[in-house]
Amino acid sequence: MKLNKRGKNYLLSALFKRYIIQCAVCSAIILASTFLLKIIVQKILSKYVLNYYLYYRALYLDIVAVIVWGCCIIYLTYRLLKKVVDYVYELQAATGKMFDPNISYIELSPELSEIAANINRLKQEAESNARLAKENEQRKNDLIMYLAHDLKTPLSSVIGYLTLLKDESQMSKELREKYLSISLDKAERLEDLINEFFEITRFNMSNITLQYTKINLTRMLEQLIYEFKPMLKEKNLQCNLCAAADIMLRCDADKIQRVFDNLLRNAVIYSFENTEITINAQCQDKTVRIVFHNYGDTIPEEKLNRIFEQFYRLDTARSTSRGGAGLGLAIARQIVELHNGTITAKSQEEQIEFSITLPLS
Repeated sequence: MKLNKRGKNYLLSALFKRYIIQCAVCSAIILASTFLLKIIVQKILSKYVLNYYLYYRALYLDIVAVIVWGCCIIYLTYRLLKKVVDYVYELQAATGKMFDPNISYIELSPELSEIAANINRLKQEAESNARLAKENEQRKNDLIMYLAHDLKTPLSSVIGYLTLLKDESQMSKELREKYLSISLDKAERLEDLINEFFEITRFNMSNITLQYTKINLTRMLEQLIYEFKPMLKEKNLQCNLCAAADIMLRCDADKIQRVFDNLLRNAVIYSFENTEITINAQCQDKTVRIVFHNYGDTIPEEKLNRIFEQFYRLDTARSTSRGGAGLGLAIARQIVELHNGTITAKSQEEQIEFSITLPLS
């Protein structure tokens, strides 16, 4: 017996059909038996008993047959109800085992095999979600601990250099400017770390909503590259844009700019010095494909498969000087998927490529 047939539930109808067949077979047997018994009794009575007893003896047989038939129907009905109740108890017990970590697979009666398959699939998904949630929470806690630890270093440096600047009245101008420059760098790093704390909080407390506008994608990418010139210059990187003159895209401009900003920032951080970063935007039918390509250490396959997970960082070292809170790519994927687009990553032979596909309208 199958639970599903052509997308419909046939368990109840199958049970009822079996019940009707059993009742029909039982009735046929009783009817045939009564008919044969009447013939036998008639022959015996016609030979040994006066004829006027025949009617009453045949009536007795009919009464007995009706009683037997009624008992059989009651018994079959009881079996049907007991079967249904057993199924209910079986499903109740199965749902209780869904969250039991000691049970890997739940088995049910053959009639409930497809329900068993669905329950086991839900059980696996629940265990997988619980494991991922636990891993994300652990990564988040570790990251917060690391960030809190790293806050001390730039803060101590700022306090130390400012103390020197305050106490050393005879300090030369060159040394004073050097200390001020170092203090500024440490203060900016401190600001970045604090922003990462806020980023973690915003990721869990807010839902991303989109406000669509028509933008010039080419101009946005050109502006982005211009804003990154100081970062590019630090590693002597060259960023080239390959795109049509005016690609018009309907999207949430602020959110999409955040995606591009994150991808280009990662490309700069993880690129080899004196190399080239390429941004390629091409229209394909009703979509546009934007590819960020750079040269850097090849990302292992196991890390590449998890790169879009929240709080996952390529650089797993304790220091947070390279990379952020591990939220940038997770948020980028969420934004792209809200735009009904896709984002993928691949890496081989010291080349890294992030590809985004978005609908034009």
